[in-house]
Amino acid sequence: MASRRSVPRLRIVVVEDSPLLRELLCDMLAQLDGVEVVAAAAGEAAALRALQEQPSDLVIVDLQLESGSGLGVLRALRREPARYGQPIAVVFSNYGHVQLRERCRALGVAHFFDKALQMDELIDFVEAARKGVVGDH
Repeated sequence: MASRRSVPRLRIVVVEDSPLLRELLCDMLAQLDGVEVVAAAAGEAAALRALQEQPSDLVIVDLQLESGSGLGVLRALRREPARYGQPIAVVFSNYGHVQLRERCRALGVAHFFDKALQMDELIDFVEAARKGVVGDH
């Protein structure tokens, strides 16, 4: 049984095809007070099932997935908020060219993080989201 804390709880779904990175990210997030990873998925269909079954506040999405794509996840979130909720969506990807970032922004993504360079910034964003102080980043 998890201990009860006075810290607000932030429920996260991680969508990442790399088992190693998915596990690393989930472990890092689990270390943060008030943060709970409620589901992790490697593909688009599994991610959408998880988002439908597990109410979440934040979804971290890789764009290249085992099956389907992160863009498909983002499109579904945008198209069917009643079905998937309205979690804050961020992208965590190696593919960050300008046009792709613009497509993500048009789909409602709050921020785009480069996997190779911005793991710490992603963790900082999660901590800010837990505190309710997420703005334009």
